[in-house]
Amino acid sequence: MSALLLRLAGPLQSWGERSAFTAVRDTAAFPTRSGLIGMFAAAEGRSRLHALAADEAGREVYADLGFTVRVDRPGTLLSDFHTVGGGLPDQLTAATSGGKHKGDAVITRRHYLADAVFVVAVTGPDDTLDRIAAALRQPHWAPYLGRRSCPPDEPFLLRTCVQDPAAELREHVPLSPGDDHGRSPDRTGADRTVPVTFYWERLPTTAAEDTVVLSANDTPVSFAQHHRSHRKRTLYRTVEHLSATLLPQENGRQRTQNTDVPHEDQPRTLRQRLMDYATEDTAA
Repeated sequence: MSALLLRLAGPLQSWGERSAFTAVRDTAAFPTRSGLIGMFAAAEGRSRLHALAADEAGREVYADLGFTVRVDRPGTLLSDFHTVGGGLPDQLTAATSGGKHKGDAVITRRHYLADAVFVVAVTGPDDTLDRIAAALRQPHWAPYLGRRSCPPDEPFLLRTCVQDPAAELREHVPLSPGDDHGRSPDRTGADRTVPVTFYWERLPTTAAEDTVVLSANDTPVSFAQHHRSHRKRTLYRTVEHLSATLLPQENGRQRTQNTDVPHEDQPRTLRQRLMDYATEDTAA
């Protein structure tokens, strides 16, 4: 089994955890399993009713997928006061499940993560990952970060056919600056490291004693419009100390072009490093 790497970044994202059609629509602090599987199913053109259907071998198509999340930037929680249908004739207001109309405006508060960045390693059978990667490159329905109003930034699909995703996340994938547009290294010099939060589905062999065990009710059982259901899974939250060399060299500040230094030796921005990283995979 190998892995593919996704970078989930954008102005807003929202990964609903405990609510669907309620007055307050929450978001988890990281991408949920149901949200990611829903993204893959949409990209492949699967309807809600058939998103989790078994394949020809009788195996649920996404059951073997595993997820590891690296939190580059947790983002800021934002609450949006949202109305639908106000000031319209009854027949144009929001419809109910029975086909009638509410008549009044539907008022909700929707929570988002603003300016968050996550890198997700998706592990699974090679044929499944190949199919998902092809769909993400040419999606039937466009991918979004939890809600349709939250499109992802580029580069989105970073790598495919990754043989050691944990090492790739720890040692190679460029790291976005924190919420303060910079991180405070733990040490100085060549050994500088920065603390980064990870969420694992399997306890890593290098886990420290301060590993936090969590329970998330986000494994999808059904995506049916009015019969969505999920079951729980166990997660492990760790703080890993990654090399500060994964951060952009200008550390989020405007770069000053030095004409005395060859172009290839100039410090690269985060976007340049990410595009180079993704392009290396395409070239390979």
